Amino acid sequence: MDRTAFEAELQRDGYQIVTNTMQPRAVNPEHAHDFDARLMVVAGEMTIVVGEQRNTYKVGETFSMTNGCRHAEHAGPEGATYVAGRRKPN
Repeated sequence: MDRTAFEAELQRDGYQIVTNTMQPRAVNPEHAHDFDARLMVVAGEMTIVVGEQRNTYKVGETFSMTNGCRHAEHAGPEGATYVAGRRKPN
């Protein structure tokens, strides 16, 4: 899926769209959000750590996370830029 199609899908599904950039090798320590999230990496790469599981996402790859899921975010050596859709649960 390309970025335009991803953003159109987010809008259709009622997500607020934001674009964020993490600096190279930046780490957001374990935390949780009060919203559901869907993300697409558009530059660099990022690794999401949930418990013992680590998944690395590269340009064009997407993932989702439900609100309340505790996780950490790690940017790759070139940083990470991603489009994020955020939607508060009903």
